[in-house]
Amino acid sequence: MTRSLAGWVFAAPALLVIGVFFGLPVLSALALSLTDFDLYALANPANLRFVGLDNYLELLRTPIFWKSLWNTGYFVLLGVPLSIAVSLGAALLLHAPAARFKALFRTALFAPVVTTLVAVAVIWRYLFHTGYGLVNWALGHVGIAPVDWLGDPRWAMPTIIAFAVWKNFGYNMVIFLAGLQAIPQDLYEAARIDGASRWQQLLHITLPQLGPVLLVVGVITVSGYFQLFAEPYVMTRGDPLQSTVSVLYFMFEEGFKWWNLGRASAVAFMLFLVILAATMLMLRIGRRRDLV
Repeated sequence: MTRSLAGWVFAAPALLVIGVFFGLPVLSALALSLTDFDLYALANPANLRFVGLDNYLELLRTPIFWKSLWNTGYFVLLGVPLSIAVSLGAALLLHAPAARFKALFRTALFAPVVTTLVAVAVIWRYLFHTGYGLVNWALGHVGIAPVDWLGDPRWAMPTIIAFAVWKNFGYNMVIFLAGLQAIPQDLYEAARIDGASRWQQLLHITLPQLGPVLLVVGVITVSGYFQLFAEPYVMTRGDPLQSTVSVLYFMFEEGFKWWNLGRASAVAFMLFLVILAATMLMLRIGRRRDLV
């Protein structure tokens, strides 16, 4: 009993901080999503009304919500595998015995993670500018016509995906490096003695041993990519033709452009349910494959 009490005493400060700065805001937002809280209610609380699930039902009837959900799903389905593949590839190259200057390249590849997102997004917007962007300038030298990267609905989201992958892959790369360093070298030595090629070693040793790490990286990346906001906000403002409007961007406009704070809170919880469903699905797949 004394040990249990001591544990709660030591955990109390952290639990208090979590409760005040996370628990209370979440509960407040949930309560807000059940009201019609808007600019008029902000000026006079007497205008606040309880509407129950009307905000959620109205969202399901709103085309732009489904559009934003589709855009976000497209971003996740294409961006997450690409980000994980680039991260794993970079980790394998840095972990290779023949690699030189590992510390330098590890720092250089991780640098985009710690750079200011808004600043590099502005730079990327100029790099992909139709008229004087460096990318179209390089394409012109090989005979390819300029592409309206951020003004064409077909190319706007892929451009944002490329930016997000470049910005975030270094974080997962470090996790993969730690996982690779934890794999016993005896397995590779035994495989080489048996005549296994490097590709066979990758398929039958490296990837199976990295299974739990892949699951963790997948969950982190999926939950992060579902929260797409700053990239389209800085680079495209949700255009062209709303092809880059994400769920969080839609929530931002509902809350801080139109001041429908109750509806914006409902969008946040709808996104939470989507992320929760995706995470539970990944964990269930991981349990079936004994990764958890």
